[in-house]
Amino acid sequence: MLANVDETKVKSPGENSLQSEVAYRTKLQEICNKIYAAKNLDEILIAQKDEITTLFAAERLTVYVIDGKSRELVSRFKSGSEIGEIRIPISTSSLAGYTAAKQKLINIVDAYDDKEIAAIDPALKFDKSWDKKTGFVTRQVLVYPIIFQKYLLGAVQLINRKDGGAFTKVDETAVKEVGNILGIALYNQKRLSRSRPGKFDYLLEHHILTQKELDKAIADARQRKEFIESILLNELKITKKELGSALSHYYKVPYVEYNPNTSIPGDLLAGLKVPFMRNNAWVPLRMEEQDVVIATDDPFNLQRIDEIKSLFSGKKLKLCVALREDVLSFITLFTHDEKQIAAIDDIIQQLQSEAEEIEEADSTFDEKDSAVVQLVNKIILDAYARNASDIHIEPYPGKSNTQVRIRIDGACHLYQTIPYNYKNAVVSRIKIMSDLDIAERRKPQDGKIKFKKYGGKDIELRVATVPTQGGLEDVVMRILAAGEPIPLNKMGFAEKNYNNFISAISKPYGIVFVCGPTGSGKTTTLHSALSYINKTETKIWTAEDPVEITQKGLRQVQVAPKIGFTFAAAMRSFLRADPDVIMVGEMRDKETTQIGIEASLTGHLVFSTLHTNSAPESITRLLDMGMDPFNFADAVLCILAQRLVATLCKNCKAPYNPKKEEYDELVREYGPEDFKEKVNIPYSKDLTLYKPKGCDACNNTGYRGRMGIHELLMGTDEAKKLIQTKARMVEIRNQAIKDGMTTLKQDGIEKIFEGKVDLLQVRKVTIK
Repeated sequence: MLANVDETKVKSPGENSLQSEVAYRTKLQEICNKIYAAKNLDEILIAQKDEITTLFAAERLTVYVIDGKSRELVSRFKSGSEIGEIRIPISTSSLAGYTAAKQKLINIVDAYDDKEIAAIDPALKFDKSWDKKTGFVTRQVLVYPIIFQKYLLGAVQLINRKDGGAFTKVDETAVKEVGNILGIALYNQKRLSRSRPGKFDYLLEHHILTQKELDKAIADARQRKEFIESILLNELKITKKELGSALSHYYKVPYVEYNPNTSIPGDLLAGLKVPFMRNNAWVPLRMEEQDVVIATDDPFNLQRIDEIKSLFSGKKLKLCVALREDVLSFITLFTHDEKQIAAIDDIIQQLQSEAEEIEEADSTFDEKDSAVVQLVNKIILDAYARNASDIHIEPYPGKSNTQVRIRIDGACHLYQTIPYNYKNAVVSRIKIMSDLDIAERRKPQDGKIKFKKYGGKDIELRVATVPTQGGLEDVVMRILAAGEPIPLNKMGFAEKNYNNFISAISKPYGIVFVCGPTGSGKTTTLHSALSYINKTETKIWTAEDPVEITQKGLRQVQVAPKIGFTFAAAMRSFLRADPDVIMVGEMRDKETTQIGIEASLTGHLVFSTLHTNSAPESITRLLDMGMDPFNFADAVLCILAQRLVATLCKNCKAPYNPKKEEYDELVREYGPEDFKEKVNIPYSKDLTLYKPKGCDACNNTGYRGRMGIHELLMGTDEAKKLIQTKARMVEIRNQAIKDGMTTLKQDGIEKIFEGKVDLLQVRKVTIK
C-alpha cells in the first residue's frame, strides 16, 4: 500500500519519470478499486484518506455531497478538524460551489489571486471566510464535480500541494477518475437506500435529525456497544413519540409506548419464561378478538417471531414495535412486584399446571395453596399502588377467563385476566381473608380485610360478595382511605362556600348534612370538617359503617346491625357519653334522623350524610320521613351537596381561546343574570380556557385526579320559614339562590373559567 511507500519514491508524472508514472497509475487504480468495491463509503474514505492525499501530494481532501432538501454542498468527508461541517451553496460564491453549478473542473494556482479567479469566470468568488475561521491558508485548489449519468451528486476537492507548486495535468486526469468512481459509489448507495429504507429515515425526512447526527450516533453506539435508540433518546433528546413514529414507519406496524396502567394479561403469561422474554425483548400485551398482540423491538426478526408463534399455537399474532427499554418495563410491570410476592408469570404458570389436572378448582382449598394466595396479594398491592378505589373480581360461566377491573378516578380499567379454572379458588381466598362463610354462595355477604397480616402493607379493604348468574360470585373490594384527612382548604371549595361552611361547623350546636350519591366524597368531607374542629377541649364521637378514615382524638365506633348495634343505638349511647360533636355515617331511617335532630337541639353539633341529589331536595326528603318541620328548621345549620369531577391533567392541558358561541353556552348554562352578578367575566378574543390533550401521566385521557364541586344551602331565617311551612322544593331552591347559594353546575362552570375542569366533565356529574 502507498502508506508504506516512501513519498519520494512515488514521484509525480510531471517529473517525466516512467517508473514514477507507473507507480502513480498503480496507486490510483488501487484507490479507485477500493472505493468501487466498498460497502460503506464513509469507512473506505477514512481508510483511504492518507493514500489519496499522498497520491496527489496534497495537504487536504474534502468530499462534498448534495443535500437534496437545501440544494447545498455538504462535507461528507474531510481532513482537518477545525470545523465540524461545511455547507456551501451551489453557486459562484465559492470554488466548490462553482464547480458543482457549472459541472466542470477548476485548477487554481493561487486562490488569493483575484485576477486568476476572475479569468475563470468574472462572477466567481473565493470564499475566504473558512480560512479566517480555521487559520488554515488555502493556496492551490483542484476541484472536480462528482457526476453519474448527468446526475450531480457532489464534488471532490484537493487543497495545497505540499511542494507549493500547481496541481498538474496528470493530477487533473487522476481527480477525474476518482470523481467518476465516487459518482458510481454514491449513486449505488443512494439507490440501495431508496430500495432499503433506513430505520430512522422518518427522523431525517421530518428534519428531527441530521444525517451527520445520525452517523455519529451509529458510530458511538458501535463503539460503546449500546443500542442506538438509547443514544438518540438520552443524548440527542429525540422524544419517545418521534422515535416511535420512525420505528412504526420502518417496520410498518403500530408503535406502542410503555404505560404503567396497562392491564396485566394473566392468561397470556401462563407458561412463559421471563428470562426468555427479556433476552429476546418481546412481551404479550392483550388479546384483540382472536389475535395475540405482541410488543417487540424487532418485528423483522423472523426467527424470534417463529419461536413466539410456537408458544401461542392456534392463535394469530398481531405485532407492535416498542423501544427495548419499554418492552423490558412491560415485562417488569406484568411479572414482578415488591417484597416477597412471586412473579405473576410463576403464579399463573403454577395455576395452569394445576389446572391441567382438574377441570375446575373446588371452592375450598388449602391455606398453603401459595399460587392463589400470592395472586390475590398481588392484585391488592397493584391496585393500591395505582391509587385505585375499588377492585372488581368478575367470573364468567364456562371456560371464559375471570376479569379483574380496578376503578381509578371514578372510571373502571381492566387490570388483568385469570384462568377460568381458578375463579372459585380466588373468590374463596378473598372470603377467608374477610372472615366470610366460604360455603355460602347463594346470598350476598359483607366483610373487611386487614391486609397487613397477609401482605405486609397496612391496607384496609371493605369486601362485598354478590351471587351472579351460573352459580358464581362477584367480589368488590373497596380500598379504604388511609392517612390524614384532606385539609378543608384543599377540597376545592369556592371561597364563599368555604367561609360559610367553616362558620356552620364552628357553631356549638345544630345539624350539618353532606349529601350526594355513593362515591361523591361525603365521608371524606365530613372527616375533613371533623379534623378542622378536632381540639383537645372537644369530645367527638363517630358511628360509621365501616370506619374508613381514622383520626387521633376521635372516638370512633363501628356499627353492627346484625347484633342490633345500629346507628340509632350508637347515637343513644353517645348521648350518655358526654359528647360535644356527633358524626353519624348515614341517616337512612326515621329513628336515626329523629335522634340526630333532637341531639342537635339539646346542645350538640351533629354531622351526617344523606343519599340525595341536591341540597334543597334533602330538606323535602327529611320532611317526607316524618321529621317535625319546626324542630328540623331550628336545628339545620347547612346542607352541602357534593360531586367529584375529573380534573384536567396539569401536565398536558391545552390552552385555547373559545369562540363566542361556546362562551354564550357557558353563560346560558350558568344563568345569565347570576353569571353577571357572581362571575362577570366578559367575552374577549384573549379569553383563555383549557381542554384535555393527553400524555403519559394521565394515560392519554387528558384528565388526572378529581376535585369537589359544591352546592351549599345555609340555614338562613328565610329558608327556615319555608321549612316550617313545608314549602315545595322549587321554592326552597329559589330562596337558597337568593340567599347566595351557587348550584353544583354553577360551581363547576366557575371552575371551568379557573382552568381546572371542562364542561363535558361538569355535565357528567350534574345532569338532572
